[in-house]
Amino acid sequence: MPVPHDIPAETELWDTYAASVFDAAAEPSFSWTQYAGHGPGPELLGAPGSVLEIGCGTGRALAHLAQQGVKATGVDLSPRMVELAGQRWAPLGVRIEQAEVLDWLAAAQAHYDAVYSIFGAAWFTDPSRLFPLVRERLSPGGKFVFSQPPAIPGAYGPQGMYKGGFADRAMFTYRYSYKPAVWERHLLRAGFTTATAVIVDAPKNGYIGTLLVSART
Repeated sequence: MPVPHDIPAETELWDTYAASVFDAAAEPSFSWTQYAGHGPGPELLGAPGSVLEIGCGTGRALAHLAQQGVKATGVDLSPRMVELAGQRWAPLGVRIEQAEVLDWLAAAQAHYDAVYSIFGAAWFTDPSRLFPLVRERLSPGGKFVFSQPPAIPGAYGPQGMYKGGFADRAMFTYRYSYKPAVWERHLLRAGFTTATAVIVDAPKNGYIGTLLVSART
């Protein structure tokens, strides 16, 4: 059964996160993995003229693409993050909107050459609901690419996650974890014509790798 996401509570959680991670002095950057300078870059998106990042957070990846002449749009649940990132990257032409991603995608009319998520909404949203909506927003031949940590062996499906430690007010959300082959099946069921999920090894042996998933309409 679907887990009961509490969107107002999750909005507060992500606002709190925004206050702790946003750095107004940070420069544009794009990386699929959690390790600086490691793994592939935006070439996995192809050569898009327009992109949508779902769960765009600090907006640094959008800013990087905007510098390359890409029309860059983002959506994020946190009003605070949208305020901070929107102001920071607006001079580059980046547009960021605040919304719950499923509602935003269902109401959207525009199409994009690529949709992507870097440790973002694709990690925190039920794929059975998210993926069909993403496919509808892609132009023919468009790509959907996302990254997140791989599943912990034996722990699959929605996983509860508290903010910070365990001695504070209960603020939590859900993230979704599956084996690579299951991610591929979710995408194909949603109507994508191809889907590939791999785990990129960390730069140091024994460190956490990165799940990297791509699909095409």
